[in-house]
Amino acid sequence: MRVDASEELPIFQLLGAETLSAIVAGFYRRVPDDPILGPLYPAGDFVGAEQRLRSFLLYRFGGPPDYLRERGHPRLRMRHAPFAVDRAARDRWMQLMLAAVDEQVAAGRVSAQHRDYLERFLGDIATFLINRA
Repeated sequence: MRVDASEELPIFQLLGAETLSAIVAGFYRRVPDDPILGPLYPAGDFVGAEQRLRSFLLYRFGGPPDYLRERGHPRLRMRHAPFAVDRAARDRWMQLMLAAVDEQVAAGRVSAQHRDYLERFLGDIATFLINRA
């Protein structure tokens, strides 16, 4: 069953905080040594970056609004403006993020349908954040 691109799924209810957190953790296991994404992060901020992404995704997918309480409106473009996000960075972000999602698919925690939804959703955000040619 394919979900229409305009339909939002209640991902937090479907996957839960533990699975979404595992996806973010899987992504950040890959980032520090990545030659494209690693240098984009301020030294020593991987733990904070992981916490912020986890909090944002939990909130955005229908979980608790901790992100809003801690950071206010997401303002994603403004928050990413200092970092050179080009097509290569966007594509690598997606590659590492989908590898983390696929770990959860393999573990039986994410269905193929939900993986497709996450790929579309995250891909839209990643493309939106491109700020360099």
